Amino acid sequence: MKLSKPRITPMAAGEWSEEQRKVLAPIHETGPTYNVMGTLSRHWDAAQKFMVWAYHIMGDTSTLAPREREILILRIGWLCQAEYEWGQHVIFGREAGLTEEEMARIKEGPDAKGWSAFDASLLRAVDELHSDALISDATWAELSEQYDQRQLMDVVFTVGQYNMVSMALNSFGVQLDKGVTGF
Repeated sequence: MKLSKPRITPMAAGEWSEEQRKVLAPIHETGPTYNVMGTLSRHWDAAQKFMVWAYHIMGDTSTLAPREREILILRIGWLCQAEYEWGQHVIFGREAGLTEEEMARIKEGPDAKGWSAFDASLLRAVDELHSDALISDATWAELSEQYDQRQLMDVVFTVGQYNMVSMALNSFGVQLDKGVTGF
């Protein structure tokens, strides 16, 4: 973790406003209230808007297959050294079908041995967006062989979303949730 303790502590259920309780209580009842959500809830107006976009990226309206989405998220989390992001998305990556070997290889990037040409192009797109805020023509052409325009847009949206999330996690000092391992 970049910070050993939170700069902004997650809200406890006892601190929730009535409005927060209506939104967060059902989530809390079906599973853990993650530290990221507890922390973002400190700025409730922003958190509500954030959730709408986050549910597009992680939900059914995204045009990306879960495995491919998790490759993108894990790579940007690694590049940003966002240990919270990495730890959570290793869990989601497993659920999406990524192997332990593949997730370890994500750290090495697109030139690591063992990637399909398409998976390498996904990783290369993340690297290019991270370093240049632009997917190169060559990588765009590679992705276009399998992706339509909406999918190409969702690649950029996903990497951008998780780049911003990584910045927030690192800067706010969001700590790993119980049972989640980091790097």
